[in-house]
Amino acid sequence: MVEQKPKLTKLMLLDGPTSKATNAGIIARLKPLKKYVFMLTSDNGKEFSDHGEINEKRGSDIYFCVPYHSMDRGLNKKTNGLVGPNFPKGADFSKLIAIDAQRGEDLLNNRPRKALKRHSPNKIFAKFTAPPQNYARGL
Repeated sequence: MVEQKPKLTKLMLLDGPTSKATNAGIIARLKPLKKYVFMLTSDNGKEFSDHGEINEKRGSDIYFCVPYHSMDRGLNKKTNGLVGPNFPKGADFSKLIAIDAQRGEDLLNNRPRKALKRHSPNKIFAKFTAPPQNYARGL
């Protein structure tokens, strides 16, 4: 999953490509970010066929991309390209553990991005989520 503005990425290992595993992963992975996530956009894969559970448990809406319109998924495609070197094509994902996904996520979220004026997604997300600063006026 990737957030649109700060490009913050959340990776997770699933038990399989089922809607049940996908729903459980999304709900668990986004739980700490509940107050920041209002909407999810996904492709039309079968793993999202039971999206109503996510709506119900998360309280966020799910929208679907237009089928066969890859231009609707540019950020997703770009992020997949950045994930690729950490998890090469043909890799045996059954041998991965959660720490591998976390390591890949940390590499992506701490990597400066040209689109973010050379800031990392973690730094930009921290700015979005920081409480407003109230400074006392000097006398």
